[in-house]
Amino acid sequence: MSPFTSHMDIALDEARAAAARGEVPVGAVLVDPMGRVVARDGNRTRELSDPTAHAEVLVIRAACAAAGSERLPGHDLYVTLEPCPACAMVISAARIARLYYGAADPKSGGVVQGPRIFSHPQAHHVPEVYDGIRAEEAERLLKDFFAARR
Repeated sequence: MSPFTSHMDIALDEARAAAARGEVPVGAVLVDPMGRVVARDGNRTRELSDPTAHAEVLVIRAACAAAGSERLPGHDLYVTLEPCPACAMVISAARIARLYYGAADPKSGGVVQGPRIFSHPQAHHVPEVYDGIRAEEAERLLKDFFAARR
């Protein structure tokens, strides 16, 4: 295993790219056990007309397709916003080892806020969770995006 390197800068770049496409600015990066970036993307719900096209789901789908497996043990997921309940279940199902996220999501979060998916017995796998990573930057992207639309 390689030394720890945060990949939140890439996730923030993907969030900015999502905002530029008119999507809610959330970005995600999936890293394999050797520290290599295997997938990166931002929200694409509007572009794809798909309510499940959250950044987390897109990178998990891409990495699973590349690995030829529905599970990604040992992988790390970086996301700029606390995953929603649906994404948290996908993270559990994919057996992601570690989840790193930036901003908390009091309205729609599913990890520390809201239903706290990983605390339910139905969550067959619980990743290590690290929150607040570059949260201020992630929050600013979201606030600026929504302020421009009001």
